[in-house]
Amino acid sequence: MTSNVAHAAMSEQPRTEEAIYGHVTRRLIPFLCLCFVVAFVDRVNISFAKLQMLQDLKFSETVYGLGAGIFFIAYFLFEVPSNLIMHRVGARRWIARIMITWALLTATMAFVGGEMSFYVVRFLIGAAEAGFFPGIILYLTYWYPARRRSRIIALFMTAIPIAGVFGGLASGWVLQNLSGVNAMAGWQWLFLVEAVPSLLIGISVLFYLDDRISDATWLSETDKVILQTNIDAENKIKVHVSAASAFRHPLVWLLAIVYFGSSMGQYGFGFWLPSIIKATGVASPLHIGLLSAIPYAFGIAAMVIVGRHSDKTGERRWHYAISAIVAAAGLIGAVIWSGNTLLAMISLSIASMGLQCLAPVFWTLPTAVLGGVAAAAGVAIINAIGNLAGFASPFLVGWIKDATGTTAIGMYVIAAFLLLAGGLVVAGVKKDL
Repeated sequence: MTSNVAHAAMSEQPRTEEAIYGHVTRRLIPFLCLCFVVAFVDRVNISFAKLQMLQDLKFSETVYGLGAGIFFIAYFLFEVPSNLIMHRVGARRWIARIMITWALLTATMAFVGGEMSFYVVRFLIGAAEAGFFPGIILYLTYWYPARRRSRIIALFMTAIPIAGVFGGLASGWVLQNLSGVNAMAGWQWLFLVEAVPSLLIGISVLFYLDDRISDATWLSETDKVILQTNIDAENKIKVHVSAASAFRHPLVWLLAIVYFGSSMGQYGFGFWLPSIIKATGVASPLHIGLLSAIPYAFGIAAMVIVGRHSDKTGERRWHYAISAIVAAAGLIGAVIWSGNTLLAMISLSIASMGLQCLAPVFWTLPTAVLGGVAAAAGVAIINAIGNLAGFASPFLVGWIKDATGTTAIGMYVIAAFLLLAGGLVVAGVKKDL
């Protein structure tokens, strides 16, 4: 009897702050990671569809690069308005809207028949998805203070390499096994099949996410007070300005240029990885899919380790710069050993490890300084401008390949952008960030 009373008393004691954040992480991060997995698969599945699509529709490499990249023009145009709307109406409804609309539009990619329809649908998908990633980054600032954010963003962004692993495997399987089913090409099935998870998960967002700490029925009142106190304390030292003023903040523009450089690497890698592997002599779509999963698997481990170490030490600039150097070296190595599948895969894995470590460290920088509407606008501005690289990178590499017959020069250019981004962070960002 006495032991039961003691046990009940112990169970009612307030949890430690570490335990509370652990509970929040277990509740939010796996689900948000799943959302980002399907987002990234839908964003870059065009790279696998390319293996069959170009021949069927008689597209050049330049047409592919323009179509892959035009997504980001729409992303750029609609990103800031999207994030400001989310800040006003809440993440639950807005993230669900984003996911459902992009899923439906992704499915229509199966029915494009020429260059113009290809460009139009890709543009509409970009408009639909605009605000998703910066919206999630902003959403995490409602729950976690800056000192915990690098590791949390790293956990969230493991979605990119996870999407690379499972997206590569699934895409390769669909292209290999569904080609010709019901008189449809494998690339058409690819868009249809991979739109379904986004649609279902988008609907589930409406029932699972809470907009704010105060809305979370799965937290005790004591837990809510502790979490909100940490956020309120941090918000007092952040810059709180209007959305218009965020456009004039020097750090916003510096970080936008930095993010453009790292995104050149991220999207150059994502949109051309299957083609690079194919150029080493691998012909089977299934085998290309299997091999494309390997670099992303290494990226998962590197991302978590570097993000955790950055939080532990409180250092951001050199974690970012060294990761950029590693990524650039890996891309250059993949060019040098492009005729050897083993050495090219080792180089691509090194590149992936560097690339995947960039964003988790990077996104601690603006969110440590900007708060409120300034954070909503600033994060969206940085992401929108940075993601213009999603247009420039595939278009540039496609144009260079059409002109030279190789992606080598394009990879060198992308490596140069990565080195520039790393240098700007070291030179332009304060040491205490």
